[in-house]
Amino acid sequence: MRHHPDAVMLFAAGFGTRMGALTANTPKPLIPVAGRPLIDHALDLTEGLTVVANTHYLPEQLEAHLAPRGVALSHEPRILETGGGLRAALPLLGEGPVFTLNSDAVWIGSNPLDVLANAWQPDRMDALLMLIPRENARGHVGRGDFLVGPNGHLSRGPGLIYSGAQIVKTELLHKIEDDVFSLNILWNQMIDAGRLYGIAHDGAWCDVGRPEGIAVAEAMLADV
Repeated sequence: MRHHPDAVMLFAAGFGTRMGALTANTPKPLIPVAGRPLIDHALDLTEGLTVVANTHYLPEQLEAHLAPRGVALSHEPRILETGGGLRAALPLLGEGPVFTLNSDAVWIGSNPLDVLANAWQPDRMDALLMLIPRENARGHVGRGDFLVGPNGHLSRGPGLIYSGAQIVKTELLHKIEDDVFSLNILWNQMIDAGRLYGIAHDGAWCDVGRPEGIAVAEAMLADV
């Protein structure tokens, strides 16, 4: 089994209901941002990796866009949430730790997957999350998700925002009995075991989960 990730799970199966009319006939990952489909901004970060994307809502459109780019597709007849979706895609991702990446965010600064890979220490980590300081998070409402201890250990609390990018070991997925479950279940187990870690992104990040996030993301990219 490999101990360092060479595959990435790209979450793309949601309905995009917060986007309102924009997703009536288009899946959220294909909504244009700065002249390109939103998911292409995420794909820019995955060069050299095996890429697997899950689909559910309007899957034919996503397949037509992603398959020619060599992205393997894990179709979910019903939404499985992040944990269930990741487990369902494991035959395509392979054994060992993997990256996961949300498809509804835009980044500037260092490639977060490269930074995670350089900081990954599988002997003491079960997951390593990329976090965003609140002052660098655009289009996001909330008090934050995690507090980072002096040694990088994470605990729950208002602090840094989870970005949607991480490295995670997949073995614990097989111990969850439910088919539909969130990765938060695994993270809570890792916190209890002292094996959930996080690092802060060195640039800015924009959550494009709502229509107003499109203009915010485009303004952020125009400043680069």
